[in-house]
Amino acid sequence: MAPRLIRLAATALAALLAAGAAAQSVVTSPRPDDVDVTIYRDPDRSPGDPLERGFPTGYALISETRRIDIPAGDSEIRFEGVAAGLVPQSVIVSGLPDGLVERNRDAFLLSPGTLLDRSTGRRVTLRRTSVATGRVREMDAVIRTGADGAVVIETADGFEALRCTGLPDTIVYAEVPLGLSPRPTLSVRTRARQPVSATVTLAYLATGFDWQADYVATLSPDGSRMELFAWLTLASGDETSFPNADTQAVAGRVNWERTEPQEVEAAPIELRCWAHSTTSDIPLEGFERTPLAPPPPVVMQNEEFIVVTGSRIENRNLESFSPVMTLSAQQETLGDVKLYRIPEPVTIAARSQKQVALLQRPDVTVETIYRGGIFFHAAGNGPQAARRYVTARNHTEQGLGLPLPSGSVSLFVEREGRPLLIGEGAIDDLAVGQELEIDFGAVPGITTELRELPRPAGRRPGPIGQFEYVVRSDRAETIRFEAEVGMEDFRAGERLGRRDGRPLWSVTLPPHGTAILRFRARRSH
Repeated sequence: MAPRLIRLAATALAALLAAGAAAQSVVTSPRPDDVDVTIYRDPDRSPGDPLERGFPTGYALISETRRIDIPAGDSEIRFEGVAAGLVPQSVIVSGLPDGLVERNRDAFLLSPGTLLDRSTGRRVTLRRTSVATGRVREMDAVIRTGADGAVVIETADGFEALRCTGLPDTIVYAEVPLGLSPRPTLSVRTRARQPVSATVTLAYLATGFDWQADYVATLSPDGSRMELFAWLTLASGDETSFPNADTQAVAGRVNWERTEPQEVEAAPIELRCWAHSTTSDIPLEGFERTPLAPPPPVVMQNEEFIVVTGSRIENRNLESFSPVMTLSAQQETLGDVKLYRIPEPVTIAARSQKQVALLQRPDVTVETIYRGGIFFHAAGNGPQAARRYVTARNHTEQGLGLPLPSGSVSLFVEREGRPLLIGEGAIDDLAVGQELEIDFGAVPGITTELRELPRPAGRRPGPIGQFEYVVRSDRAETIRFEAEVGMEDFRAGERLGRRDGRPLWSVTLPPHGTAILRFRARRSH
């Protein structure tokens, strides 16, 4: 019976070992086969505010498709190359034949600090170089403390702090500890009844993305027509690149609570030395600035660099300041928001910006209006510059007729065959049928002045005063000017229009003209 029991025990042990081996199966998916990136703007960023180039403050919905061979039994599947800003609680994994057992966002990337921390208590090789002779000596060592504080190692000679002997030291690791990845990784545990090749879809939200529309407007010489072109600028602050991604941008406010991603790196290594007979004459600062091992090469990218995608550019109109393109984003309605789909795959590179054509309207009917305001606090302050507005109706008949996402606008005119920038403004999200009004800032050549007129002799002072509002133009052409009234008990000597419930003075000024509005109003106290 004893030999049989031994055989049964050996068989059971082999089965247990096989089951353990099966439980330890690790399947790595290095990259997605297809990826879809939908970028949402930062809901707290105003239309005129620029993108945070180094740290974009919006987010993205990323959907990846991966083909994975899954063995029978329990397996850990490691999805490498996910976004570093992945929000763990948003992850959805579908396509696994028998579902999920567990999912984890691997919190630590491979770095000198994490490599040292995960190797605490393990045997490594210490490579020490003599400064005098250049001779390299290797010895076995055991790491006793991690990256936080002095790095203490144990050798046959005893305990010592790394780099405190006065000799250059390098730690050589035989292998990378389990769980460290050179790229952001999401891991899941699954259980399969039989081997299977599955198409798995991985979807998640990630912070560190943003987008905006950048408009280029070109006014005709008489200010009645405008050519409008827009770039869709995509920004990624993530360290992961998504090549050949189907890309969309969403305009409109989505109810989303900002969530910060997990930390993905250990603290940097700090080397500290203390008084020792062999290090008393060595400056401590030199050791504190010396890294444990050279970091992996970093691809330097200029944050100002913008990749322009527009392979179908046609220079049919060389006099235009806006490129003429047939490639542009396709606008779709998605509930209460607008979706702008880029018609061909683009690469969302790590820590970069990319621009694609968003829209072009070559002939928009507009009106240029100069505006001021009649408010008591402006009285006696001298001439004030009026502001230039370009207005239009968002209708097809006026050359528009499409939803316009918020963004910055640069206004140009042509002078002697060259573009001249005359102002910058911004627009908010604009629906079809709404009024487009772009404020391009103050224009010094058109001034306004509010003056209180002196009281007639012998009249007692009272709450109502006499005022005049004067507007002057240095333009060689006729202009339209309007001023909104913000004073109480206002009484003018001429009939005024109204806008938003307030009186509105509107006047046409001839070339180099002046206009005056006289009125009575209550003084402000």
